[in-house]
Amino acid sequence: MSDSQTPESGSAEADDDAERPPRYEQVMRWVEYINEHPPEVWGPQQNAVVNGQIESARAVEMSAENTKRIREFADAELRRDGEKDVDEADGSRTE
Repeated sequence: MSDSQTPESGSAEADDDAERPPRYEQVMRWVEYINEHPPEVWGPQQNAVVNGQIESARAVEMSAENTKRIREFADAELRRDGEKDVDEADGSRTE
C-alpha cells in the first residue's frame, strides 16, 4: 500500500536538483553505513529519526473527523491487502 506520488521532474519536490542528491543515492549510502557498522551504532540513530517523525506527526493538530477519515481509509487498505485493522485506541493492529 502506497499513497505517495512521484513528483514531476524539475518541480520543487523532485530529487533532480543538483543541490539535493536523489533519494536512491541516500538510501545506498545508508545501506553501506549499516553494513559497515554494528546495529548498536546505527540502531539508536535510526530510532531517533523515526521517533522524531512520530513526534512531528503527533504534533499536527487534526480534527476528530479527519482522524476518523484517515483511520477508515487505512483500515480499508489493510483489509484490501489482507492485513489487520488499526486499533483506534493505541494504533496497534487488531484481529
